[in-house]
Amino acid sequence: MLKKIFAPGNDSALTSFALLLLRLWLGLGMFFIHGLDKLENFGVYATKFPDPLGIGVKPGLGLVTFAEVAGALLLALGLLTRFGALVLAIDMGVAFVMVHKMAVGMAAHSGELAFIYLAGFIALFFAGAGKFSIDKALFGKGSGGGGWGKAK
Repeated sequence: MLKKIFAPGNDSALTSFALLLLRLWLGLGMFFIHGLDKLENFGVYATKFPDPLGIGVKPGLGLVTFAEVAGALLLALGLLTRFGALVLAIDMGVAFVMVHKMAVGMAAHSGELAFIYLAGFIALFFAGAGKFSIDKALFGKGSGGGGWGKAK
């Protein structure tokens, strides 16, 4: 079951390169721009972070920090890519819908960036890591290019 979920699929080299580029761009961008700052300044964020799920500021901030650090690094590495993409999609979905109230545009506190990240993470969740990934090394052997939506 895990092998099928995490198998990278039977993509062309060009498609796998595009997936690598997207994983690195979104994963490292999320990590360096958002996750690392939250990790290093957790205490500061804990004083002003929203609590849209009603689970408390620190637990919510902990989940967001996990997504934006661990999920982003998993995505960039191509390790458990679909899990990392799912965690980040949930993170951005909550940010877009509950924090930014689905506001897009040039206004202050717009959710446009969360919306764009969300699209990329959903695409990577369905596409998987591609051939240039740790997932390929761990789950791709003998899978016959399985993956989701592929016939064996």
